[in-house]
Amino acid sequence: MSDQVIIFDTTLRDGEQALAASLSVREKLQIALALERLGVDVMEAGFPVSSPGDFESVRTIAENVKNSVVCGLARAVAKDIDACGESLSVAERFRIHTFISTSTVHVESKLRRSFDDVLAMGVNAVKHARRYTDDVEFSCEDAGRTPIDNLCRMVEAAIDAGATTVNIPDTVGYTIPSEFGGIITNLFNRVPNIDKAVISVHCHNDLGLAVANSIAAVQAGARQIECTINGIGERAGNCSLEEVAMILNTRKDITNVGVGINTQEIYRTSRLVSQLCNMPVQSNKAIVGANAFSHSSGIHQDGVLKNKNTYEIITPQSIGKSENNLNMTSRSGRHVIKHRMSELGYTEADYDMDSLYESFLALADRKGQVFDYDLEALLYFKQQQEEEQYYKILHLNAVSGTPKTATAGVLMQIGDKEVEQAANGNGPVDASYRAILNAANIQLEIVDYKLGTKTGGEDAQAHANIIATYKGQRYHGFGLSTDIVEASAEALLHVLNLTYRADQVEQKKQEKQNAK
Repeated sequence: MSDQVIIFDTTLRDGEQALAASLSVREKLQIALALERLGVDVMEAGFPVSSPGDFESVRTIAENVKNSVVCGLARAVAKDIDACGESLSVAERFRIHTFISTSTVHVESKLRRSFDDVLAMGVNAVKHARRYTDDVEFSCEDAGRTPIDNLCRMVEAAIDAGATTVNIPDTVGYTIPSEFGGIITNLFNRVPNIDKAVISVHCHNDLGLAVANSIAAVQAGARQIECTINGIGERAGNCSLEEVAMILNTRKDITNVGVGINTQEIYRTSRLVSQLCNMPVQSNKAIVGANAFSHSSGIHQDGVLKNKNTYEIITPQSIGKSENNLNMTSRSGRHVIKHRMSELGYTEADYDMDSLYESFLALADRKGQVFDYDLEALLYFKQQQEEEQYYKILHLNAVSGTPKTATAGVLMQIGDKEVEQAANGNGPVDASYRAILNAANIQLEIVDYKLGTKTGGEDAQAHANIIATYKGQRYHGFGLSTDIVEASAEALLHVLNLTYRADQVEQKKQEKQNAK
């Protein structure tokens, strides 16, 4: 049995489907490239049949990722598998992941079939997927609640049909570690052909046991863990990648297995996913939380000052978290910015120095000092702005003050036209939003608005996040500025450009259908 655990990341599939708004193709590619740098063995890029946007995202990721195996999800249905095969065909190597429910409650209540029918569907799905690739994964959905006899039958049949990886999910987070580890042990003892496939686990966190169950499964012989960055995912989330990676690194003396994750990329990847997915990381989150390396107790502080190992079993540096708070000003040269970006783990290929330095100087002039976290915030925001901008704000002016009604005027570039509009509102942000939407002449509803800071101090950069609905779909937009009105306007502009790109994708789909 291998002493290496395969890390299968599903941030872009299971994680993304639980977000309030879908990610854009560009945002998904940013995360995919970060996962590749992190060293994940397999990344599940999406569910290609679910929408034209997801199909495009999977195809784009498959074209650009070279060092990780790119995977697509498919139900045990031929059209799903065909969509996977088509979207992934541009990759040098890829995996098709097909699944069907196996628990009694799912088979009888959801599928309304007999178990024999379900078994036949699973076998046919694996055989169909093998037409496209030799790397086929099969999942027994809700395996944690599946009668062990039925689970053994399904695993054996899937391997006979050609599955090279068989996944045992605890889909609803129901089991406890001793129970889940026992399921894996039973499979190894009872399935005669189990040595011909990698046994994988996909644990949910409904009872807070996703990581514990995954480690128990590895100790019982599983050699693939399916997980997400920051543990994001359906309901209470998935098994956390950063936690299992650091457990397997730190406690190799107990687990006797290794993992190929570049742990120094963990913190940066966590920050990127949190930013783009609009999913803040709780302060006391293991490994990547703001307080993960903080010490408040006097006894703890005294111990750490004498020897960090007294209360820190891992170091901030081991996950790529810099303790350097070096400040930069408008007098800092490009070499300083390049050095700090390198210290933060970014290569020159990750950003455009001219563009980043221009943004840095503008921010330094406005707030005086710029810190590491400012540079990262600028980088994320700059990458968003570099996407195709059908809607642009050329000038925005908002005026408010008691007891007067707030007013705003905006001049926008929309395609090849300039449009000017003004509006009143119950505050400068509301007035600005009304003016922008009047200029864009678009009907959308803002269902959530949050304003916070990604940096500290009175000159901190405001970070605006909005969720808006357009044609039945939700979109997430974010904006960054030292001015809250400007940050809020940039967030709305981000949403408008996402809706434009979504309309373009839908139009291309219709043209393709009409041409048939």
